[in-house]
Amino acid sequence: MVEIEYRKARIKLGNIDLVYEPAEDSFLLADAALKEAKAGMRILEIGTGSGFVSTVLLENLKDIRLVATEINPNAATCAKTNGVEVIRTDLFKGLKSRDPETHFDLILFNPPYLPTSEEEKVPGWLNYAFDGGISGRETLDRFLDEVKDYLKPRGEVLVLISSITGLEAVKEKMENLGFTVDVIARKKVSFEELMVVRGKIL
Repeated sequence: MVEIEYRKARIKLGNIDLVYEPAEDSFLLADAALKEAKAGMRILEIGTGSGFVSTVLLENLKDIRLVATEINPNAATCAKTNGVEVIRTDLFKGLKSRDPETHFDLILFNPPYLPTSEEEKVPGWLNYAFDGGISGRETLDRFLDEVKDYLKPRGEVLVLISSITGLEAVKEKMENLGFTVDVIARKKVSFEELMVVRGKIL
């Protein structure tokens, strides 16, 4: 089994034909999350994949309560192998918004952000890691429409987007939903710029 080491964490990747392999977007979100997360926080990662970001947080921060969701059964199994508590579900569907146990200080999401037509879809579960719909924002928009129901007062979200996704469109939607928005991390990668966008409840 392939393993990688990052920020003191060792992450088993399983079958990379079935599970998204951590890349520059994963590293950028992990680093940003490490700076934002604090001891005692309740943290939720949506779409954890292999569990890379969650494992990095668990290995570097004490006294956090972290749970993750993942739709791909192969990825969910991989994340569990890495010690992440995973609920296999689509975004928030496996969580109850009225339950105090499902309200979090910090919610993380590295959504599929590639604009994808029907002809460009990847076969099988791995498509969920890449397919952002025609706009590249379809899954992110679904996430943003629901995320406030799972945040504690003064909670915040970190989402990974690409310049391909359209920063201004993402900021506008988040602000319309009642968040203050800023970009807390950036990295140029070949034809795009990756960004971590932070949203805080006003």
